[in-house]
Amino acid sequence: MSEIALTLPAARPSAALRDAGIMIVRGVRLSARNTDALITSLVLPIMMMVLFVYLFGGAINTGTKYVTYVVPGVIMLCAGFGSATTAVSVSQDMTGGIIDRFRSMDISARALVAGHVVASVVRNAASTTLVFGVALAIGYRPHANLVEWLAAIGILLLFMLAVSWFAAMVGLMASSPEAANGFTFFVMFLPYASSAFVPIDTMPSWLHGFAVHQPCTPIIESIRSLLAGQPVGSNAAVAIAWCVGILAVSVVASTVAFRRRTGN
Repeated sequence: MSEIALTLPAARPSAALRDAGIMIVRGVRLSARNTDALITSLVLPIMMMVLFVYLFGGAINTGTKYVTYVVPGVIMLCAGFGSATTAVSVSQDMTGGIIDRFRSMDISARALVAGHVVASVVRNAASTTLVFGVALAIGYRPHANLVEWLAAIGILLLFMLAVSWFAAMVGLMASSPEAANGFTFFVMFLPYASSAFVPIDTMPSWLHGFAVHQPCTPIIESIRSLLAGQPVGSNAAVAIAWCVGILAVSVVASTVAFRRRTGN
């Protein structure tokens, strides 16, 4: 009996990891099968970057080549598009019959959400890779060393994880997939009201406070400085704090929302 008592607690983490792994594979497969959403999340950010660089770039003075300035902002849009798809997918699970089967198998809320979140990060990473490729083709030239590249990638992945889990939380709270889809507007709006596409100094004075103190600005400035090989200052610490805070709140809130929706 003592041996059984000792082995039971160790089995729980392994079961949780197994459930999370199964849900992650399911989430990635669902993303691959949703062709329309996949094409949108991959192609639309590239179209946005080409639009800004070639149509608006000549009229915007940033003190450098506009493609160099705008790439971090387009990357933020990539995460926004991917996370909106995550919100809809989670909401579809919650309003469909599949959730009843998961409840009968005693799958945890975090395992279910983790599948959608990891799929979102994979989509965002693929979209970001394409954006970088196109940016290099139209004249973007980063000057980062290996450490700066790793730091920029780390901040970017942390943001993708945070915003994807936040989107999953929205999907759990939304009453329908259509309502969850409204999350797209909120996510897409934040990069525009930041330093993503124009310097904050060129914005109206009443908008400065919001643009400076919202999460997108320090994240964008951190990535922009790191890829340019310039000092980051306090932006990196602020960016990481924002991402960790959003992630922590989203994980707790999504667990609570799942239990309320399922009665567990």
